[in-house]
Amino acid sequence: MTDENKALLARINAYAEDVLGEIDPQKVQVSRQLEQIKPILEEIAAERGISLTDMFILYMDLQSEASCESNNKLKESLQDINNGNDGGMPLLFV
Repeated sequence: MTDENKALLARINAYAEDVLGEIDPQKVQVSRQLEQIKPILEEIAAERGISLTDMFILYMDLQSEASCESNNKLKESLQDINNGNDGGMPLLFV
């Protein structure tokens, strides 16, 4: 992920934290969550001269990429733990 994309995602996520507060994303419909962050997506889309649809797609791609990166870091850290557990039960990560 480029530095520009990281900054863009950080900007959207900061806005989302502000407007969504402490909601449980597992209990609130995704459509409602997206409706709440629509103003920042519209603002950035206007700044970049792209459609809201293209901005939404970019946001979802960046969010997916960030999630995969976090997942891979977790797997690596668990692998380090498993390698040092001296034959005990390994921690499983699916």
